[in-house]
Amino acid sequence: MASILTRDDIETPAVLVDLAIAARNIRRFQDHADAAGLKARPHIKTHKLPHLARLQIEAGAVGITCQKVSEAEAMADGDPAITNILITYNIVGTAKLARLQRLAERVKLAVVADSEAVAGGLSAAFADAAAPLTVLVECDTGARRCGVTSPEAARDLALAIDRLPGLVFGGLMTYPPAGGAADAHVFLKSAKGSIEAAGLAVQIVTSGGTPDIWQAKTDGVVSEYRPGTYVYNDRSLVARGVAGLEDCALTVLATVVSVPGPDRAIVDAGSKILTSDLLGLSGHGTVLGHPEIIIDQLSEEHGRLVSKGPIGLSVGDRISIVPNHACVVTNMVDVVQVKMENGRYEPWPVAARGCVT
Repeated sequence: MASILTRDDIETPAVLVDLAIAARNIRRFQDHADAAGLKARPHIKTHKLPHLARLQIEAGAVGITCQKVSEAEAMADGDPAITNILITYNIVGTAKLARLQRLAERVKLAVVADSEAVAGGLSAAFADAAAPLTVLVECDTGARRCGVTSPEAARDLALAIDRLPGLVFGGLMTYPPAGGAADAHVFLKSAKGSIEAAGLAVQIVTSGGTPDIWQAKTDGVVSEYRPGTYVYNDRSLVARGVAGLEDCALTVLATVVSVPGPDRAIVDAGSKILTSDLLGLSGHGTVLGHPEIIIDQLSEEHGRLVSKGPIGLSVGDRISIVPNHACVVTNMVDVVQVKMENGRYEPWPVAARGCVT
């Protein structure tokens, strides 16, 4: 049984998660997806916790999304309710493919590919498998990361996947840039039509991104949606108007360790917990209850707070910070302190922390 703590018992710096807020966020998106006719497939990169993945599935999600094989392994190991996983990353290399084979024997699994080279490796690994591996074509609809760059290329790769032993073509996957849903729709509609005209069924068209979560809809093309950050929310989403501070389930608890000047204080949360991600913002987080304070500088173990007037803090004071980017913060700690229904905190190991292979 994990030890149960009060907030005052928690050593800092620490990552705190309010379970009631996270559960509310899960319910809100699931209701939106249901109303829009979308299947929900949340990305677990934000929380990396099997228990929260279970809550997402129990709310109505068809499965989860992972970015790496090791994340998927941690989720499958962590909870028997997690039986349907999509890995949205090109899987390359003998060792990873062998692990993928073993994982496919345990859960319903799908992956993506954006080239015949990637698909060929998957085929070699699954040619003699008991069941074929479902492969979606990843499409670049404006983010300029991975993905085929035209609907015609999507069609050609879908046909190639269909010909390869051990594989079955499953559909299309994209991660559009924020605000890029309209362009993604045009691309995906064209690709879907071209593939169907060539005689293949497109069972799944999956898109994602929390910044556009409340505009997510099918438009007759997209069938499922993969938000990640929505489960916690963060300062970047508050800045975009996607969530309010009251919707931010994850905070960093820090202690003031120095007040070297009247307008300056130092806390024990630096880049090793708040991360250096700015996401276009100024400063490294929002100090709750202190809108006048800016976290203007981070070193590894120090966070510098400044104010135009007196800082109003003393050594030993504790502050709560909403970080710029919750997903990266999760991966910085072995344990998050979860606020339970009774108001006390329970330490939960971050099962998929460091799972980058």
